[in-house]
Amino acid sequence: MRHNVLAPVALAAASLLSGTAYAARVCGTGTGTFQYRLLDLRYDSPDPSKNNGLSTVAASLGSSTTPLYECVVQWPEAWAGWYKGGNGTDIIWSDCIWTGAGAGSDTTVSFAVDWRKKIAYVAHTFACSDKQGTDGLATGSVALEISCSTADDNSFCAPKITSTGARPDIRISTTQQVLKPQGNAKCDDNAKQYQSWRVDKWTRLIEMAPGSTSAHPLPLKSDSGPAFVLRNLAGGGAVFSCTSDSSGQMNSTFLGVCKSTTSVLGNETTAARFSFDPKLDLVTLEQDWDCGSGSVFEAVGVAYMQAACDRRFNSDVFVCTSEPVWVGTATF
Repeated sequence: MRHNVLAPVALAAASLLSGTAYAARVCGTGTGTFQYRLLDLRYDSPDPSKNNGLSTVAASLGSSTTPLYECVVQWPEAWAGWYKGGNGTDIIWSDCIWTGAGAGSDTTVSFAVDWRKKIAYVAHTFACSDKQGTDGLATGSVALEISCSTADDNSFCAPKITSTGARPDIRISTTQQVLKPQGNAKCDDNAKQYQSWRVDKWTRLIEMAPGSTSAHPLPLKSDSGPAFVLRNLAGGGAVFSCTSDSSGQMNSTFLGVCKSTTSVLGNETTAARFSFDPKLDLVTLEQDWDCGSGSVFEAVGVAYMQAACDRRFNSDVFVCTSEPVWVGTATF
């Protein structure tokens, strides 16, 4: 029997909320610190009845005792939060969905878990109230003390309760990151920055087979793959328009092309591409820079994409969209 009660809340929020009442934060000199409370976290091992081998982590974040964001991520159990079980690279990020229970201060909130080391990571972006047109990014992590139980062939884990039987007071402090190098910075300086992106205007069209239901799904009749706008938050402000190349679909994974829509820092040349696994709902972003004189660097980010799907009138076609999602690279 599954005991995960947070995941349905987050998925319902994805369907019901079309936007967030964004506030802003003071960015100052870019050295500010912030704090989120980890109100709840639960790990569930794969559900034997689904036979998909996916583990689920659900978390609840807030600034007080009220949940402001619900986070859900899934990955194959053996991966333990890392793409294909990678050795300290390409952790899997997930969007945290605003609950509507209070005024949020952030444009995006993202969450990841290193289940091997039991470390939770949080990153959030926000508009700078003191610098119009500028965004801020803050990141942080916290080590978790976990207790696990087994019932009905499932294991489920949560933070250890205190000696008095209460939930632990877990707080995640985040620190601002430098988002963009100075205008006269060199490409090599950009390589030293923490690379991340914001995925905007995510759209995917899927056509269900007649008679298909959530309880008894049938293979899709068609799938456009995702299209979106990709904004690099540290690479000189590069923006790309990304679309799926249906001719490039390989082993049920979409391969996508991204075309630059802006000029970038200095004399560098940059290119981006992506892949999307519809079975795991994982998007992998890749961007590389040619800085000249043989100097090249690459950044890779992976995210579990949640999307709300609306059915077109009198049609089996669903339009799946998402609010902006932040995707990071390695941990910090």
